[in-house]
Amino acid sequence: MTIPDASTQPQQATKPDELRQTFEALALPHLAHLYRLAARLAGHGRDAEDLVHETYVKGLAAFPSLREQASIRGWLSRILARLAIDRHRQQPPEIAVGDLQDLDRFSLYDLIWDEDPFPYSDTLHQDFLDQFPDDDVRAALLNLPDVYRVPLILLYVEDLSYRELAETLNCPVGTVMSRLHRARKILERELWECARRRRLVRSEDR
Repeated sequence: MTIPDASTQPQQATKPDELRQTFEALALPHLAHLYRLAARLAGHGRDAEDLVHETYVKGLAAFPSLREQASIRGWLSRILARLAIDRHRQQPPEIAVGDLQDLDRFSLYDLIWDEDPFPYSDTLHQDFLDQFPDDDVRAALLNLPDVYRVPLILLYVEDLSYRELAETLNCPVGTVMSRLHRARKILERELWECARRRRLVRSEDR
């Protein structure tokens, strides 16, 4: 009977530890980024913390399947996004956001053009959006239903393509584009109403 070489046993036993250490060395530098993403997707506090924790647990388990370690930030971000989506699977695919025809007719550009708050600007639309502090934009984003907020954040924060968004959200590219269109409209409408409440604009209800 062949007796196994005892000197090889510690190496076999430490493989999971080595894998965990490698994962932590690569993943932990992105902790702050993942928390900011989780806060945008789920709000600050316990929900965001739980999402990040679950992301690292899922990430460690799936780490051996990661082909390019240099892409770990985007890989972890997509895991987090899928977890956020899974938490809201019980919601209907489309959330009521008022009259959709009214929403589609809403045009922030036309409203700003009529209001003319920046008469000498060549970038009227962007100048209007730039006047809002981060907290206002974050609050407006959190007012969006998840089905619209998640793809919008992944598009602008994570710079995902429409194809990557479709894969992450598990839906057709056409559905992604439709949701992004409505997400932008809802966000702009929220910011317009915020501007009206703060008397940054003079326009009355239309």
